[in-house]
Amino acid sequence: MIAKKAMLIDVSKCIACRACQVACKQWNQLPAEKTHFTGSYQNPPRLSATTWTLVNFIEPEDGETRWLFRKQQCLHCTEATCVLVCPTGAAKRREDGIVIIDQEACTGCKDCIESCPFNTPQYDPETGTVRKCTFCLDRVENGLEPACAKACPTGAITFGEREEILQLARKRQSILAEKNPADAPRIYGEKELGGLGVMYLLPEKASAYGLLENPRLPIRNVVFKWIVGIIPAAAVLYGIRRYLREKKTVAGVKSDSGGD
Repeated sequence: MIAKKAMLIDVSKCIACRACQVACKQWNQLPAEKTHFTGSYQNPPRLSATTWTLVNFIEPEDGETRWLFRKQQCLHCTEATCVLVCPTGAAKRREDGIVIIDQEACTGCKDCIESCPFNTPQYDPETGTVRKCTFCLDRVENGLEPACAKACPTGAITFGEREEILQLARKRQSILAEKNPADAPRIYGEKELGGLGVMYLLPEKASAYGLLENPRLPIRNVVFKWIVGIIPAAAVLYGIRRYLREKKTVAGVKSDSGGD
């Protein structure tokens, strides 16, 4: 059995140096984006088809002057909605838990974009496909950690087998809890959506970091896609059965005529 891979992002160690952003761009040969100042140090302003990891700069509206930082990327969900709704099978979840989008099979229908609760997949008008973080699959398959984890200077990003990463998260959680017993940090992704491939250690509530407190599968989207997919199939099956039935009837009529 192949061990599932996972990443832990300890936001308490993140200094927003953005080395992970640069490393992701360099390793995956993703072009830079032309941007302009929007009033935030966050740059680019959002994920895109050529920006697969992004450090969010968040200013809490609590009257204090401070920053919260979060590395945003694909969370490689166990219950991955992109995989559930993909009509071509381009979105796949591997045995090691890494979720990929096969660029050869992707038609750019954007169903995965509409269904992802974390707004991760992004459409690329240049290729006509949807793209996102691959967990540096080429590196992982050769025994290396993703480029972002390799570049992080503070140890905020750790990559490895999921069970080991989870143990590390719990150990770090207990250390931080000792410093602040009244508010123990949360391991986000331990159980959410069946367990995420990217987990966060959050000292504050998830929503403060732009994450859903209780992420859920967008059932309506999944069911709708299932219905949309099954109706044409049912229609085709009905048509085939009707054709065979009519053909059999015609054959029977001809046989009776020949007997006379």
